[in-house]
Amino acid sequence: MDSVHPSVMLSQRARLAIVGAVMLGLFLSALDQTVVGTALPTIVTDLGGNSVYVWVVTAYLLTSTVTVPVYGKLSDIFGRKVMLIIGISLFLIGSALSGLSQNMGELIAFRGLQGLGAGALFPISLAVIGDLFTPRERGKYQGFFGAVFGVSFLVGPFLGGFITDNISWHWVFYVNVPIGIVALAVIGIILPNHRSDGPRPKIDFLGTAVFTAAVVPLLVGLTEKGLTNTSGQAVGWITWQVGGLLALSAVLAVVFVFIEARVPEPIVPLDLFRIRTYWSSQAAMFLLSFAFFIGVIFLPRYYQAARGISATASGYMLWPLLVGLMGTSILAGLVISRTGRYKWMLVGAMVVAGVGMLLMTQLSATTPDWTLWTWMLIMGVGIGPSMSAYTVVVQNAVPQRLIGVATSNLTFFRQVGGSIGLAVAGTYLASSFTSQLPKNLAKGGVPSQLYSHFRSDGGSSLTGVGNLGLQLQHVLPAPLQHLIPAIVFAIHQSLAQAIGGSFWLGVGATVLAVVASLFMREVPLRTHMGPAAHPAPGEQPDAETAELVSVP
Repeated sequence: MDSVHPSVMLSQRARLAIVGAVMLGLFLSALDQTVVGTALPTIVTDLGGNSVYVWVVTAYLLTSTVTVPVYGKLSDIFGRKVMLIIGISLFLIGSALSGLSQNMGELIAFRGLQGLGAGALFPISLAVIGDLFTPRERGKYQGFFGAVFGVSFLVGPFLGGFITDNISWHWVFYVNVPIGIVALAVIGIILPNHRSDGPRPKIDFLGTAVFTAAVVPLLVGLTEKGLTNTSGQAVGWITWQVGGLLALSAVLAVVFVFIEARVPEPIVPLDLFRIRTYWSSQAAMFLLSFAFFIGVIFLPRYYQAARGISATASGYMLWPLLVGLMGTSILAGLVISRTGRYKWMLVGAMVVAGVGMLLMTQLSATTPDWTLWTWMLIMGVGIGPSMSAYTVVVQNAVPQRLIGVATSNLTFFRQVGGSIGLAVAGTYLASSFTSQLPKNLAKGGVPSQLYSHFRSDGGSSLTGVGNLGLQLQHVLPAPLQHLIPAIVFAIHQSLAQAIGGSFWLGVGATVLAVVASLFMREVPLRTHMGPAAHPAPGEQPDAETAELVSVP
């Protein structure tokens, strides 16, 4: 039987101080992405790196994703405290060095270092909550972690814009340092460094190396799918930059599974996937992230390109989505803590999310703000519970000694699901825009012989930020300039319809997420730190689960 974790013996005051510190660390990671995203155009202009700007984001994404399962496993072996301190320290060093960058090469390298630390912040922070509180208590605290992301989306664009415009872009990185030092101090002083008793397990170096080798081409290939080649054409799936890298990733993933099935201490214990509640939760989180990322990435693009508002303002136009997400994330956590139940709440929430995405498919350039805000609110209300509940469910389904690796796997599937969703939706968006544009140009009375001027690059040059009408004035001859308003509206309408159409992918993903969640076993949340994966009333655990939860 799993023993009670020593850290739960701390006073309530100490536990709350630790919760505040790890939430601060998590806020660092979440805020950094929104602050840097707002400042990135200025940074790239200052350092002269337009040709490689995407790698500022990709380097961070690669290192922060690859290290997630590794940190989770190492925290189970060496303790949460030491790994969290290492993660925050690397993040702060990377932040400070990023602020000191003098060229794009340095910035990309230091963002990669920053990501090495960021990979620890989310999974270990959630695992710490699993250590400090019983499964029944965890919900109300995990709910606040979901709200952290909503706050970062609201604060980040304003903070990034203000610092960039009034101080210097260097300070979007320096601002992390004092916040991180406070989090480090509290964690270092109060959080005990508990680790597993008995002989220290061997580290799976081979599995770690192959896992890294499999994930890197996956993420690079998905990133390349969003770029254009030297001729201005979008990079296709059937190219070595995309299809080749994805195929290599798939082969290495098979090798990784082969290795993990044979080592004594795998970084991703495959036996956990024999627990029905565990694998169904991982699948549902992957699918829901696939859908959610479409909204948080494409809706700002809609506001900037189709509505003509600034990048900073576009972030605030998502407020109903974030309010819904934050509110139901906290509420779901409180409900789970009070009732100990979660399955049908999660299923119902995903149905609501699917309804919100279904409404989003009707998006057009003239959709009224209040109508769109209502749709976003519905979508956020549906997505919010997943931000807290699945972590509680997964932690309740596994032995206490495996909480770190189980939580990190959930984080990994969340990040990869979002990346794949964006790549697939981006392809759909470009194709849909190209097919919609001629129809909307025809409705606006634009002669068909002009269509070819607007179709050569899949619309990438037509859907950027800026005054499209002014751009067209420099392209169209004087006798045709009276058509500019009709052409602009056709382009904006086509982009809006393409973005709206991409939400059909989100609808499909949420339907599959509902199906996955129906496989969950409604295991009542324990009110003590005992064994995991208890059967529901009247059920007996299967042989595989019984074997997993028996700890020597």
